[in-house]
Amino acid sequence: MITRTRSAAGACALLAALTAGIAFPAGAAAGEPTGEDAPKVNLVLDVSGSMRTRDIDGGTRMAAAKQAFNEVLDATPEEVRLGIRTLGADYPGDDRKTGCKDTAQLYPVGPLDRTEAKTAVATLAPTGWTPIGPALLEAADDLDGGDGSKRIVLISDGEDTCAPLDPCEVAREIAAKGIGLTIDTLGLVPNAKMRQQLSCIAEATGGTYASVEHTDELTDRVNQLVDRAADPVVTPVATEGADACAKAPTLESGLYTDREEFGKQRWYRVDVEPGQELRASVSVGADRAVNPSYGVLLRAVTVHGREIVRGEAAGNGRTDVLSTGLRYPKAESDEEDAPAETVCLQVTNSFSVAAGVQTTPGLPLELTVDVVDGPSDAGDVASFGLGRGWWLLGALILAGFLAGLLWGWLSRWRFAVWRTN
Repeated sequence: MITRTRSAAGACALLAALTAGIAFPAGAAAGEPTGEDAPKVNLVLDVSGSMRTRDIDGGTRMAAAKQAFNEVLDATPEEVRLGIRTLGADYPGDDRKTGCKDTAQLYPVGPLDRTEAKTAVATLAPTGWTPIGPALLEAADDLDGGDGSKRIVLISDGEDTCAPLDPCEVAREIAAKGIGLTIDTLGLVPNAKMRQQLSCIAEATGGTYASVEHTDELTDRVNQLVDRAADPVVTPVATEGADACAKAPTLESGLYTDREEFGKQRWYRVDVEPGQELRASVSVGADRAVNPSYGVLLRAVTVHGREIVRGEAAGNGRTDVLSTGLRYPKAESDEEDAPAETVCLQVTNSFSVAAGVQTTPGLPLELTVDVVDGPSDAGDVASFGLGRGWWLLGALILAGFLAGLLWGWLSRWRFAVWRTN
């Protein structure tokens, strides 16, 4: 049995290692990249009236976006299925209800015809409102279907003008669907309010936010995000934990996503054969403002409620993701047909929010489960994390002891010779 407390950094390292597929069984398992579907990217461009402003390299924001898009279209990898969606491109009027529906797919997500896409971009002119929330909902639908990576890249020069449909809440709803979609955001000449909103959108789906103030910066950043979509990724599988082990879903090795309410717990089950080792890690993200001082607990217990091992981590408000992990090696059995042991994994958090902050949906949770062949002597792993390193440690202690005796004897001999002389 192992009881180990990891820092957030250590647990993140474990999570990264497990996510990379270390010791996953052959064949596609939950959360593994299958490589069957091409990656998809939907570029969402703000074409609202403020894009006429001339403050990027002596030209308008719209001109900078068009130039960047042309260069990005030239550099898009062949395997990427790319689309372009606009917001605020068609309605120039003052009717808010109409303006907040102004989003359209300029170029459909699919195999890229560079000439056709560039021609479509060239027709754009800054026009109307900034319906970011509705555009994100439509952009997510544009990417629906398939198991490949899905990424939205949102480029805007201002905050949403269609409240109360909060774009940050929209991003959380998209993340809660568990479709493996990431939203990256880029702010053109950003202000504090826009930066806060775009950052929140990105964080809700595990994406990134960056501000750009020059055309070449915009081109480079969009190129990086499109190229990243072509990289092999592990797509998490959406699951739904239960409030008790008896009702929990049984998970295999893989990467899973879920949502956990504030101060609540989620249960999952994993079957571990004799001679195997269970490795599990969990990350809980604070995708909204939370009170400082919080923690995450991951426990492995038997179906009868006896704790086997736990991992826990605490935070003080300086990080928006808290992670921890654990390992449980099950000893070999003398019985040839010994049954597997059902291990219950419990995830508990102590996050809390101030009055007025929404608590639904719950916090995003990412769980990695890895069941691998254990060491030849499972009990040896629990030796303070040293495993077979105990032999090396013993040898070093013995060598140090003998070296000390030899040095003492030599020192006494030299001292005796000196006194004699």
